[in-house]
Amino acid sequence: MKENRTELRYDISLTARWQGSASNQNVRIGDLSEGGCYVDSILEVLVGEALLLEIQMPDGEWLELHGVVVHHNPRLGFGVRFVDPDESKRHEIRALLRLETDHPIRWQKIA
Repeated sequence: MKENRTELRYDISLTARWQGSASNQNVRIGDLSEGGCYVDSILEVLVGEALLLEIQMPDGEWLELHGVVVHHNPRLGFGVRFVDPDESKRHEIRALLRLETDHPIRWQKIA
């Protein structure tokens, strides 16, 4: 699969929940960038499906992002591209990603 990312992604593990056309589920985020993430989930989704993804922040609040499924690996998970996050949401993602430098064992940059 050809990668179309423009931002670095970070290998992480975050609690999230998503609402799609057929489901409302709790999931884990396996990697994150300003432009999208990978959702670890055995649930079926459709490429092109729009969804609302909420990522739990360290303070317990939920960061709400709209996205679209860009690829799906059956029984493993799916990639999400965030759709037009405003600057405040991008700022929250950047703040979350900065945590990786303080926790080098838990957080790793991946290509």
